[in-house]
Amino acid sequence: MQRRRRVEDDIALRDSLRRRMDDLTVLIEWAEGGEDVGADLQRGLNELQQEVEAAEVKKMLGGEYDRSNAIVTIHPGAGGTESQDWAEMLLRMYTKWSERRGFKREVFDFQPGEQAGIKSATIAFNGDYAYGLMAAEAGVHRLVRISPFDQDKRRHTSFASVFVWPELPEDVDVDIDEKDLRIDTYRSSGAGGQHVNVTDSAVRITHLPTGIVVSCQNERSQHKNRAQAMKVLKARLFDVKMKEQAAKLEQIGGEKRDIAFGSQIRSYVLQPYQMVKDHRTKVQVGDPTRVLDGDVDGFIKTYLMKKANGTLATPDEPEEE
Repeated sequence: MQRRRRVEDDIALRDSLRRRMDDLTVLIEWAEGGEDVGADLQRGLNELQQEVEAAEVKKMLGGEYDRSNAIVTIHPGAGGTESQDWAEMLLRMYTKWSERRGFKREVFDFQPGEQAGIKSATIAFNGDYAYGLMAAEAGVHRLVRISPFDQDKRRHTSFASVFVWPELPEDVDVDIDEKDLRIDTYRSSGAGGQHVNVTDSAVRITHLPTGIVVSCQNERSQHKNRAQAMKVLKARLFDVKMKEQAAKLEQIGGEKRDIAFGSQIRSYVLQPYQMVKDHRTKVQVGDPTRVLDGDVDGFIKTYLMKKANGTLATPDEPEEE
């Protein structure tokens, strides 16, 4: 059914491009005949360009699970409140990005920081190609700014990591022995009010053989939270399985480097100048506010194109600001 859907999408794309080309051909003929169709012709060319660019990105996402929903976890690096605040800024950035894409969001786990920001968050983005697109964002992200938490207004460098896994179909076989699991329940944490459960409905699952820990506290039902946590555990164990079976393949969850200086895939500099630079593609943008508001498609597209033609650079170590 998945293969059939892909073929049907390809046929629909071909038919749409043909229709656009036929319409443009007619407009060109009218223009040559003296008709004032310049505005319509320009609009048609712009729409064709947008459709071709969108199709190019989709054709680069031909992996087995690229079309799947994405499970994303964000962790702050060393640095306490500063890094926790940066992790929450990244969460907001991807939330805004998902809104632009029309993806649905589902929060599995949200652990707030003690003063600000988050200690960790796991969220699902549900929509076509969510995983294939978000996988380009997996890695360590670096922020340079004047810290709002420093009374002396000094410049700080913070790090946060983004991990991405595909949400697996039900028919994917991942063997999980119940005897290998330690399941703990606890009371949901949060800002208070109606969203905080007064019962021990939150679930934390530890897979003893691997040490992988997942948790979910989004639902009021302990049963539903357990099901969601098992979904995340299944994706992470599948990641481990794939790396064991095919070490030469790229890691499904993205390259997991130390969350520290020199290991970042992208830098966001707010002081002493303003710039966002992707260290794998060398793409630079001079408007960090726009990027932090969710405009990251340019970075994703360039990453996919360079990955497809084998021209990705090794993330470099940025100069100290």
